[in-house]
Amino acid sequence: MTLTGREKHALKVIKEWENRLMTYEPNDFQITFEKYLERSFRLLPESIQKQFFSVVDSGLFHMNALIQGSQIQLETRERILSTGRIFDHTLEKITDLKNLKLDELQFIAEQQIARHRLYSLVQGSLAGTGKALFLGTDLPAMAIINLRAVQLIGLVYGFEINTPFELMTSLKVFYSAILPPRYQKEAWSDLISEIDFQNHFFYEGIEDITDTPWIEHLLEQLFKAMVILTIRKKEMKGIPLVGLAIGAGTNYRLTKKVTDFANKYYQLRFLQNKEVEI
Repeated sequence: MTLTGREKHALKVIKEWENRLMTYEPNDFQITFEKYLERSFRLLPESIQKQFFSVVDSGLFHMNALIQGSQIQLETRERILSTGRIFDHTLEKITDLKNLKLDELQFIAEQQIARHRLYSLVQGSLAGTGKALFLGTDLPAMAIINLRAVQLIGLVYGFEINTPFELMTSLKVFYSAILPPRYQKEAWSDLISEIDFQNHFFYEGIEDITDTPWIEHLLEQLFKAMVILTIRKKEMKGIPLVGLAIGAGTNYRLTKKVTDFANKYYQLRFLQNKEVEI
């Protein structure tokens, strides 16, 4: 099927973004930090390294699966379908959303994206108060918010997340989106190479998710927590404004990064599928 002018433009925008991603060159500080981080982690016994990543992978996978089957996620998918019926009243299931125009799908996706960026803003503000409960649960809360956002963006573009292939793919999209830019080009290439297997029910690729580059994300979150704890007593009229700003700002930027990445990935798959339709 021939793409419309709007869809061709959207595809061009994605390809331009992809080219920038592929030509990204890290600076000297990033290269040095990367080598130091990897060298430090490699000092640990190999068994501990494998166990660490195995625990993280298992935790993320089960969290992703629980989100997919949760009542709130089921209710949200119904709301997505209801919104889709505004444009096409014959929609019955998620895969029918692929029959909508790109602008219509983008409108629905933006609703989910805006909502989850707001969730991150609120969560970051709570963590920014420096209270142990909110700060201690910030990392898992952000994982849930962003995993859920990725799943819903996939649903909007007509990809059912309840198959092993799509569930694992959504997890890999989440992981890839969180990575520093210098690692994302390889992760993006891996995701694109697996699109050819999208009609498979089971996932047949490499199931290991996290690796050494992901530790940098954990360090960033740890550094944020340390800064918030350090300045939590600096209040203005009883409100820790600086901590709130740091927590809300960092969490919002993270979800913006994840949702932008996920939106481009699923939008690209939608457009490529439309191109090959007979």
